[in-house]
Amino acid sequence: MNASDIPVHRRSALRAGAGAALVGALTAGCADRGDAPGTSARTVPTAVSPKNPVTETTRPAAPHPAPAPHRFPGQPVQIDHGPRDRARVALTFHGQGDPAIARTVLAEAERAHARITVLAVGSWLDEHPEMARRILDGGHDLGNHTQRHIDISSMGEAEAYAEITGCAQRLRRLTGSIGTWFRPSRTRYATPLVQRLAARAGYPHVLSYDVDSLDFTSPGAAAVTRKVAGEIRNGSVVSLHFGYADTVAALPLLLTEIDHRRLRAVTTTELLT
Repeated sequence: MNASDIPVHRRSALRAGAGAALVGALTAGCADRGDAPGTSARTVPTAVSPKNPVTETTRPAAPHPAPAPHRFPGQPVQIDHGPRDRARVALTFHGQGDPAIARTVLAEAERAHARITVLAVGSWLDEHPEMARRILDGGHDLGNHTQRHIDISSMGEAEAYAEITGCAQRLRRLTGSIGTWFRPSRTRYATPLVQRLAARAGYPHVLSYDVDSLDFTSPGAAAVTRKVAGEIRNGSVVSLHFGYADTVAALPLLLTEIDHRRLRAVTTTELLT
């Protein structure tokens, strides 16, 4: 059964009920703060010792390589929205924080037949490598949000390139690909230097966004919903985050709003294809 086969009022009721349940269940478990400024996940050492060759780097690769970055002719290097003449939007999530909340976001999107884009932090993948395959198995895009999620705009060339390639290497090890997209950390737009470094690392485009949910400020689910609903339109790329209870609680409402406007929530690759 497709989402369109289910009456709108029934889908809305289902999502509203799910949202209410999620608020109570997850608000108490959101102390991680996910992608909040000043926080980053602990990096797991990657050195291989001859005496102990089994490290986090030796986890088996995915059975089939994940999708790789695409070059989209006619699109700028830095993309912040898709075509305005198609009723599609991309919900993009900064991938860091409590994996239980991340799984809930993924499950809620999948219940609504929506697909999302996750830009994962490399150190988060070090601690939760199973999340890479979980994201891909749900039909979502998986990309690179740097290794440590610190201010890439303030770095020199060598350090910034290491941040990009560090996460790319982890994605390749876990999935067989460097991911479909790169998004810089702690900034909406990549500097010209970061754009060049991303291209050198294998990413033809840098993914920005035209709608900022501001969910990382924890304004409440209603405020997140109002912010996105007030700005979203054909082709929009929305910035959201794993790791925040407000985001989880707002997602059923957002998906209902998207449905009411006859928009489809698709991966960023689908948005631009």
